[in-house]
Amino acid sequence: MALLIIASFGASTALTATYEPPEIQAGTVEDAANGTTYVAVQGFHFQGEGAKKKPARLVAAGPQAQPEWIYNGSKRGVSWFYNTDPLPNGNLLVVNTAPGKTLVYELNPETKERVWQQNFSIEDTHDVDLINGDQLLVANMREYENGTSNDRVFIYDLSEDRIVWEWYFKNHYPNGTDGGMSEDWTHVNDVDKIGDGEYLVSPRNFDQVIVVNRSTKNITMRLGADQKYSVLNEQHDPQYLESKNGTPTILVADSENDRVVEYSCVNRTDSGACNWQQIWTVGDDQLNWPRDADRLPNGNTLIVDSLGHRVIEVTPTGEIVWEVYTPWAPFDAERAAYGNEAGGPTMLDQNVSGSYQLSGSAGETPGTGTGTATFPEWLKTTFGGTPLESLTSEIAETWEGVSQWIKPVWMAPWSLVYLVFGAVLLLPWIIIEAVINRQRISAKARQTGARVRRLNSS
Repeated sequence: MALLIIASFGASTALTATYEPPEIQAGTVEDAANGTTYVAVQGFHFQGEGAKKKPARLVAAGPQAQPEWIYNGSKRGVSWFYNTDPLPNGNLLVVNTAPGKTLVYELNPETKERVWQQNFSIEDTHDVDLINGDQLLVANMREYENGTSNDRVFIYDLSEDRIVWEWYFKNHYPNGTDGGMSEDWTHVNDVDKIGDGEYLVSPRNFDQVIVVNRSTKNITMRLGADQKYSVLNEQHDPQYLESKNGTPTILVADSENDRVVEYSCVNRTDSGACNWQQIWTVGDDQLNWPRDADRLPNGNTLIVDSLGHRVIEVTPTGEIVWEVYTPWAPFDAERAAYGNEAGGPTMLDQNVSGSYQLSGSAGETPGTGTGTATFPEWLKTTFGGTPLESLTSEIAETWEGVSQWIKPVWMAPWSLVYLVFGAVLLLPWIIIEAVINRQRISAKARQTGARVRRLNSS
């Protein structure tokens, strides 16, 4: 036992000694990007205190994926960096959060100055869009009071300085959805205007994407269903597209399924509901918690691979032609030349269908190239098809989600595995030794007591 513990801690130390932490850097670049790509990097914080080596920041990556400039939000009083949208005037609409508030502002990328800023007393907002010239469309999560969720989507008019429209999830979903109302009931992480009075909304915890009509407040389109994980599993940042013949299409980062997937409404029922068909999938079980996917005008897809700490542009057949590494945990990426959610041809228009694996990564972070497998990948490969598959798959998913946040920047991924393994062995060993030694101490105490009694009796 002692040898195993020493070996585990020794392996952890040795791997870390030769480890080079991921940095903001270019990966594969087969085709230069059209101008600048903006990447909002979420970063990490604990109870409002930012991790200095995992800051929230905005990265501008050039055509060759080299960083042009970096805007450090953690040094400007924010905890998280979420959505960023290129505006028609060349500036950026940025969404940051700090404990108890959301900051929305227009950032001049040349001067790094804020043109204007609007503060909301709302928690952990992931997405705000500027619509109709002077209105903010807000995805408002974590609104919970007295056992009731008030999660909503609302429109705030900057000119009038007030909310002019709001839509509550509790009015359209049973209270028992996702196991019942909680502090983070919907985790609504995205809202986009896709037409006149039509909003695409992503309630992540409900495993679905919906379209809401502003006038009627009805849900007019729905992809997925609560806990129907084969369709969507806690998705992020969907994009609405239409084929040349008008077929509604949704491209979405299917986060917990570790893939990007595209669905098309191939026909409608008499009631108007869509019959969705899965047309295209890429990176299935290769991506690590993707949280954004945008179709580009050239037919490629720009993907934010959050816990792979990178943004990649992939062809319809999965070849990576552009790649930038942006630790820690990028959330959103936009190519400035195309504005906000510019869109491009659907896979049906490109005569592409099926599931494709990623190829061509530079592999600058563990698990993104063709080298050594990550611990979760090793678990799935080793125990797949065995009676332990379900258990080890659950462990792998948990490790994949948690380890990125708790692992120090300087520690190698496998070092953490060996460290935890050694600690798991060490704890019972200490307990066993304590029990054994306690028995020995008790026996000696009894012997000593017996001697004392004999001496006293004599």
